Amino acid sequence: MENQSLLKDILDYNKKFVEDREYERYETTKFPNKKMVILTCMDTRLLELLPKALNLGNGDAKIIKNAGALVSHPFGSIMRSILIAIYQLQAKEVMVIAHHDCGMSGLKAEPVIDSMMERGISEETLATLEYSGIDFKQWLHGFDSVTDSVKHSVETIKNHPLMPVGVPVHGLVIDPKTGQLDLVVDGYQN
Repeated sequence: MENQSLLKDILDYNKKFVEDREYERYETTKFPNKKMVILTCMDTRLLELLPKALNLGNGDAKIIKNAGALVSHPFGSIMRSILIAIYQLQAKEVMVIAHHDCGMSGLKAEPVIDSMMERGISEETLATLEYSGIDFKQWLHGFDSVTDSVKHSVETIKNHPLMPVGVPVHGLVIDPKTGQLDLVVDGYQN
């Protein structure tokens, strides 16, 4: 029952965290102090490394995470979150920060689909979804070049019909070991 233990451990820790008022050192507002929204990867190595490498503290930025730091659909939840950060939460700049050695790099759909089937998703369910217009191979496909992927996400954001003119959209790649940033797109130059 490892999973039950994990939840219990988290709830026990949380109770003590609140009782000891440890939350007080993290108090801030919903508005980002540094007026930026960051799209980055959900990779575990970036959890603490990315904010430290960018000199970000609690309250400094809106951070959106997904697999690969990808904007895969111009009207999906990632783009909606970026637009809300800009229009309602005072963000003035966007940063797309992917990373080297990403699990989405070279990801092919077939092994993911095989894993789904091994865990109980039926061929019938997959066939029904494909018949409904879901292209699994495209939807689950990663990218071949992290640099090209960053450029694509930056262009999708920058050229979105609801993106206000003049919002800088930067693209970077971070080293998940050292935190070194490589600039791919300087949003001030575009």
